[in-house]
Amino acid sequence: MSERSTAEKRNNDGPLRRVLDGVVTGRPWFVTVLAILLALVVGAILIVVSDQEVLSKYGYFFASPGAALGSSWNDVATAYSALFKGAIFDPGNASSLTSALQPISETLTEATPLIFGGLSVGLAFRAGLFNIGGQGQLIIGAIAATYIGFTLHGVVALPAAIIAGIIGGAALGGLVGLLKARTGAHEVIVTIMLNYVSVAFLAYLINTGTFKDPTNPQPVSKPVTAGARLPHLAGDTLRLNAGILIGIAAVAFTWWLLNRSTLGFQLRTVGANPNAARTAGMNVGRVQIMAMLFSGGLMGLVGVSQVLGTANANNALTPQIDAGLGFSAITVALLGRASPIGTVVASLLFGALQAGGRAMQVSSANVSIEIVTVIQALIVLFVAAPPLIRGLFRLRGGESVDTGLAAKGWNG
Repeated sequence: MSERSTAEKRNNDGPLRRVLDGVVTGRPWFVTVLAILLALVVGAILIVVSDQEVLSKYGYFFASPGAALGSSWNDVATAYSALFKGAIFDPGNASSLTSALQPISETLTEATPLIFGGLSVGLAFRAGLFNIGGQGQLIIGAIAATYIGFTLHGVVALPAAIIAGIIGGAALGGLVGLLKARTGAHEVIVTIMLNYVSVAFLAYLINTGTFKDPTNPQPVSKPVTAGARLPHLAGDTLRLNAGILIGIAAVAFTWWLLNRSTLGFQLRTVGANPNAARTAGMNVGRVQIMAMLFSGGLMGLVGVSQVLGTANANNALTPQIDAGLGFSAITVALLGRASPIGTVVASLLFGALQAGGRAMQVSSANVSIEIVTVIQALIVLFVAAPPLIRGLFRLRGGESVDTGLAAKGWNG
């Protein structure tokens, strides 16, 4: 049967049939689900191993297996229950609408900068570029947004600060694209070096000069004005702010750019085969510059969400303003397979892990927050190794993403 006939048959099948087909053949979405579940299983083992009291009961396992297994189950159940309560919903703390929405508010707040960062890295991936300079781009975006934020007042302060943050990140990203197109400089090396430059520039600004807050002995900038802060969407008690709305707009724009615009077609073509794109008459250098320009602008929005949002109580620049988000964005883009919708799902998953991880740390299971980081790393490891998942679960190797970035899964 031809590929076209097979595709038509799948389209004519009902939704249940397509789901079963995905399970049997091990389609990419099902492999991703299995990877997440496997990471949670390994995380459960680590939770048990990290509890010395539970491990001591395994010393007399054959004499009383129920004690060891029961304690292990209690530890894992308590930890993952706390993870769910801290990220989604806590039935025991739903006396008011505000308290009921607290967990999901935290998840969305943690996911917002990851959405911007994942879109940024994913867009560069589509053009065949690896933007590892998210840290530097978000810092420059944050610096630009902060300067406008404490300089301007009134209704123009917020939109001006957002635009400044986008321009700041885009300027640094565009510089990388320009060096790549004009000199052939590898974007990975250039972006890594620019990360160091940006961090040093941030340290200089918040320790001396115009940016330094004269009322604070710590290395911190002046706070942005009230008019430049992203408004809260569910009252001042919850951290959820308008950054999530900008994130939705960024997802819609990126999807349109990649799938409905001429530039998006050129980005995908250059990413798939730059030599073929050049033969077809495309200006590969220009496409690479535009890809890094848009990628840097999206990363600049990470800095905007950090400074104008709720990253710190003072809405100011600090040495930790990047919070590792530039590198977390790479993880999100990989898990989301560089598609806008996949990036949203991956960001929500990681946002839930971050929000729930704090609750899990203070639960009676007394689990370290590092367990969450390990689970995140395992998810990415398993997602990046589809043959491993297929082998473990005896799945047939149908069309998949096994061949890497250029395979079908990266096309959304």
